Amino acid sequence: MKVLRAIPLVVVAAFFCVALVGPLLAPYGHGELDIAQEFASPSASHVLGTGENGIDLLSALLRGTRLAFVVAASVVLVSVVVGVGVGIAAGYLGGTIDRAASAVITLLLAFPSILLNMAIVALVARPGVGHIIFALCVNGWVSYARVARGETLAIRSQEYVKSGVSLGLPLWRIALGHILPNLAGPVIIQATYGFGGVILAESSLSFLGLGPARADSWGALLDQGASYLMVSPWVALVSGAAIFVCILSFNLLGDEIKRRVTG
Repeated sequence: MKVLRAIPLVVVAAFFCVALVGPLLAPYGHGELDIAQEFASPSASHVLGTGENGIDLLSALLRGTRLAFVVAASVVLVSVVVGVGVGIAAGYLGGTIDRAASAVITLLLAFPSILLNMAIVALVARPGVGHIIFALCVNGWVSYARVARGETLAIRSQEYVKSGVSLGLPLWRIALGHILPNLAGPVIIQATYGFGGVILAESSLSFLGLGPARADSWGALLDQGASYLMVSPWVALVSGAAIFVCILSFNLLGDEIKRRVTG
């Protein structure tokens, strides 16, 4: 049983390693085509086969891993910083700030996230990685703010927080010294789930043709594979399997962390 629980961690660790060094190991460079081998089945020269215009699927998959990591890591980092900051301020200060923050959180949670992301990206003629990150951050911070606000509401009534207030400590000292350490567990759990969620969102945008221009993406490969499913099924299978296994591993890892944190 312990071995099975370790599998998601191994897959996630492999994902990070491939994201760091994978593109350097890619047998073919970006934009390098082998038109004579278009939609060729797996072979010695193309281990996972080729796609449209003869792109090497293994090379595209390795570069797509780097893109997925960069987007997910950036969005999660920005969302955690913004969301936790807003959540702590809303939960601790209360009043108008809490009502305003809660209204924004409720509004963004009620709006379909993928539609909002699509609307933002569609405003740019040729979206880049930065545009995708910005679009996903617009509503990505909301889940972290909701978690941080709920935890802060419970923490602010604790004696150690009240003692800090009685000593005249500023809000930032109380937040960093008393509130933030107690938020670490829930935020890490949320970030683990969020990592997989961002990968899915980026892949979805790329699948819909709204992904980063001039960049290899798992979603773009899946879109290509769906268009030529009867001709070259391995294109969709390879990219779809990468998305599925990666997201599933992050979700299972989040479940395991949650089990250990909550006991």
